[in-house]
Amino acid sequence: MISGAVREALIARYSEPHRRYHAMAHIEDCLTQVRASTDLTADQRDLLETAIWFHDAIYDPARNDNEAASARLAREHLSAEGVDPAFIAEVERLILLTAGHSVSDGDALGARLVSIDLSILGAAPDRYDAYARAIREEYAHVPEPFYRAGRAAIMGRFLESPALYADPVWAERYETQARANIAREIADLTA
Repeated sequence: MISGAVREALIARYSEPHRRYHAMAHIEDCLTQVRASTDLTADQRDLLETAIWFHDAIYDPARNDNEAASARLAREHLSAEGVDPAFIAEVERLILLTAGHSVSDGDALGARLVSIDLSILGAAPDRYDAYARAIREEYAHVPEPFYRAGRAAIMGRFLESPALYADPVWAERYETQARANIAREIADLTA
């Protein structure tokens, strides 16, 4: 669904020097998970792949509207390519879900996207630790005490949620490890 020129523009964005985690490796990991999802139709796969390509296209750790800006960018690029407006609207909706990672009951596609986006939380401890270090590097402008308090609060909200993964397959696969990783990071941040 994404043309070569748009893909190259997105790769350039994901290669920006301030990115450590929100870079091409994250996008490639998410795309791999979509491709491994054998229960998706071709249309669902196209929607998810397009949303993944754009969901972190705008990423500035000092902003609080990255997802909305990324959704607007998706609309601009996809409209210019003549993509069906209904497809564009669904891509925008999916991207916006990644701001809070919560979905309505029955939103299987949204559940899959936010679960894929959060899959790193359930990674093996060494991979999770690398992710946490990369996030810290992206927020290098934030003084250490403020970062520790803010990150612990954010991760604490994840830990307090009844379920981290809206998609049941991802929940079964990652929930237990994710909770252990998050608890360990919070303990390190608050030590």
